[in-house]
Amino acid sequence: MWAMSAAGYRRLGAAGSAAVAAGGWAAGALPARDPWGIWVPHGPGVTVAAGVLAYAGLTALVVAWWGHGRAGASVRETLTALGWWTAPLLLAPPLHSADVYSYVAQGAMVLEGHDVYGVGPSVLDPAGLGGDAAASVGGNWTDTPAPYGPVFLVLAQAVTWVTGGTIVPAVLGMRLIAVAALVLIVWALRRLGRSSAGGESGALWLGALNPLLLVHVVGGMHNDGLMIALMLAGVVLARGGRWIAGSAVVGLAVMVKSPAAVALLFIGVIVGRAATGPLVRRVAKGLLAPGAIAGAVAVAATLAAGTGFGWLRTQSVAGTIHTALSATSDLGLALGELLHLLLGTDPDPVKATVQRLGLAAALALIAHLARRSARGRPDPVHALGLALLALVALSPMVQPWYLLWGATVIAAAAPRGRAARVVLVLSTALAYETAPSGSTPAYGFALAAAACVVGTVLVRQEAATAPGRDGRVPGSRAAEQDAART
Repeated sequence: MWAMSAAGYRRLGAAGSAAVAAGGWAAGALPARDPWGIWVPHGPGVTVAAGVLAYAGLTALVVAWWGHGRAGASVRETLTALGWWTAPLLLAPPLHSADVYSYVAQGAMVLEGHDVYGVGPSVLDPAGLGGDAAASVGGNWTDTPAPYGPVFLVLAQAVTWVTGGTIVPAVLGMRLIAVAALVLIVWALRRLGRSSAGGESGALWLGALNPLLLVHVVGGMHNDGLMIALMLAGVVLARGGRWIAGSAVVGLAVMVKSPAAVALLFIGVIVGRAATGPLVRRVAKGLLAPGAIAGAVAVAATLAAGTGFGWLRTQSVAGTIHTALSATSDLGLALGELLHLLLGTDPDPVKATVQRLGLAAALALIAHLARRSARGRPDPVHALGLALLALVALSPMVQPWYLLWGATVIAAAAPRGRAARVVLVLSTALAYETAPSGSTPAYGFALAAAACVVGTVLVRQEAATAPGRDGRVPGSRAAEQDAART
């Protein structure tokens, strides 16, 4: 298996991606109603067979990804593989998540003048604009206000207006946005990767070719892809000395999803390290200037969108929905239930307290990383990736694709380092956690656990071969080519 060429892995990954897409036509996150009759439910036998096909395809895609990383592929080979692996997903129904229906419904809400930050998609007329999308929204989100910024809501509004909210074209319109985000991610990874040990190819392999990104950004159309793309673009600009423009672009990323705000702190580190003059002035410039610019962009975007500043109060709504991947929510729930049994106390305040403590710990870690980076190590981009991983690990709500917040940044800064190996294993495992339908069945966690064990064993075996300082594993094609040149 490991002796295949990059071209062989490219073909294997394309076959896997095609199987994922084909399985999605029967086992994907199909809408409740499709007036075109294209994405419709099938019988249980077909659905189960399609689910097995999709998981088999996902496994082939993961194996191809690991092999492609070992094959020492060039930038051109990696980009070609990315095109091959992305193409089968473009016309597939939503995969591994039904969130796109919320996006379309929220776009319809903005068009109809509803307060998208005050009510959920259930307010829409079932027979009216966005009604089919609202009927397809997952139960937890039907009455949940939008936690997204006005920049994303304007894009969703535009897609809904152009397509009339009809399910198939509206979903494909949102996929166009996701593909545009992927293109921007590729652009940013190439530029940031040039200064990393793994180079452009390593950054693209871990960050863009990652099956977790392909399945959840292209297949599932999560707006995290757009947030990541704008955030990385802002960091590219800041690293190139254009920190004002970079801060403004990160401000747009925050107006998609708020976690991008973490990047402003590390752009501040870049600004402070490059500034001259007294220490106090440099620190103040780094801490205040990027945030002020991004804040101005946020205000301007909100006023231009006309959706109001309700996004300021809805950032915590997602945390009210329990997700099993959140360590702080699980710990808080267990502790609250234990105290309820022993003392009869209400478990909810206990859970909320543990969640707040987790966020406080995350903020402390982020501040620590920024301080260390300001003193010289680690590099600000690498530190940003670590900070985002810490935020995800200690967040009150964690979804599998949240790993991509930090994974893409780690890919850009250190695609062959220790953190990258953690990202490699977790990306592999979390790709299995949600079913093609978007549900989180028990077997999904079992598959994820098995993938995590296998991935950890493989990574340890590779580490035992004592890679050189460039991070390339001896025995890989890249290492052999370097040896031949010397």
